[in-house]
Amino acid sequence: MINEVDEALRRLLVRELPVKNSEVEIKFDQPGREWSARLNRPTLNLFLYDVRENQKLRQTQPLWDVEHKPDGTVTRRRKPVRVDLHYMITAWANDPEDEHRLLGRALMALFRFADLPEEVLPEGLRNQPKAIPIMVAQYEELRNPTEVWQVLDNEMRPGVACVLTLALDPYQPLTTPLVRTRELVLGPSPVPLAQRLAEGVEPARFWTVGGTLRSKTLLEPEQVQLTLVERGQEVRLEAGSRFTIGRLRAGEYTLEVVVDGGKPQRHTITVPAPDYEIQV
Repeated sequence: MINEVDEALRRLLVRELPVKNSEVEIKFDQPGREWSARLNRPTLNLFLYDVRENQKLRQTQPLWDVEHKPDGTVTRRRKPVRVDLHYMITAWANDPEDEHRLLGRALMALFRFADLPEEVLPEGLRNQPKAIPIMVAQYEELRNPTEVWQVLDNEMRPGVACVLTLALDPYQPLTTPLVRTRELVLGPSPVPLAQRLAEGVEPARFWTVGGTLRSKTLLEPEQVQLTLVERGQEVRLEAGSRFTIGRLRAGEYTLEVVVDGGKPQRHTITVPAPDYEIQV
């Protein structure tokens, strides 16, 4: 995927400099002494010298994206990792004036865009969850260029820092059936939890049921009042007109629905039961 960012940068610079008749080469090589000695035409080099996670953009809450599908399953995808790609841009020509002119054209081209334009993205980058931002010539980047040139064993020349932030997704999505009913069993047990209850002891069973309110118009939670009549318990309506009621023993209950202060509607629900769809 990093090589596709290289290709997107190449396409952007070829278009925006612009580069005609291969008058300028765009390279991603390490600009060492032997490499620079082999150059025979003006060259713009984008050397990837550092890759690290952008911890400021790390998303911990919520950790997963959840997609509900029509077939009753749920797909969970973990948030991608945001990674900064640090490039050092240098210009190479026989004359310093030509180098400065080429470097200036590259700066002008990159400063025109806050993000990599979609039309220069290779196919592998078109599913990025966010646009790929470009930061050019920032003070906090490339702090010690002399050390870089010492390692490269080459003569020092102007270098421009360019940072692009890429989303990497190393995780596999998980698709599972939607959990619609839960059972909670309580009782004394002489063995470790989750093995079995004491013989002869009747467990206390509690259930959770849920459902969806269906209407011709979109329902907002503040429009609807849900009440479990037997308990006098108010039930909260969630996003997507979903409701969930927990800690219920087996049996029949009455759910009262009032929309926009209108006439109450009563519906019988049975516990345990599959998911309910209630038309209002």
